[in-house]
Amino acid sequence: MPVEIERKFLVKSNRWRAGARACAIRQGYLSLGDGATVRIRIAGAEAFITVKGKTQGLSRAEFEYPIPLQDAEVMLETLCSRPLIEKTRYFLEHAGKLWTVDVFEGENDGLVMAEVELARADERVALPDWVGEEVTDDPRYRNSSLVSAPLGGLALVEGELGNGL
Repeated sequence: MPVEIERKFLVKSNRWRAGARACAIRQGYLSLGDGATVRIRIAGAEAFITVKGKTQGLSRAEFEYPIPLQDAEVMLETLCSRPLIEKTRYFLEHAGKLWTVDVFEGENDGLVMAEVELARADERVALPDWVGEEVTDDPRYRNSSLVSAPLGGLALVEGELGNGL
């Protein structure tokens, strides 16, 4: 069974930007249940449907499948809960791990989070100096939660970030 194991952090500075690759993302949710979520995502020119199970510690079941881009566009516009999640995802390496940094737009403008996926829940990871508070266990920072309770305008750590990202 496919399993996602990740840790999430607020980002406290722009020092991550050097060499990061970007991808625009729009996503919405067909289902926001406690036991499972069903997400539609357009990332660049690709589209996916993803089913995620309930989070248990750092892990949860995750099933993701490519779907036609036109189908995803129709589902985002007609079937998904509002607001849609809009963000630019940046990819970068740190200490041998692939990190993603999400710079949110729209209703969640001002929120910047970093994630790192792990091979095991007990895996140790070297934290970059630009990550701040860990929010892995805080349900407010799940993308599915940002639909019903957006965190736009969030005051970020150390005051180094802002709309000028």
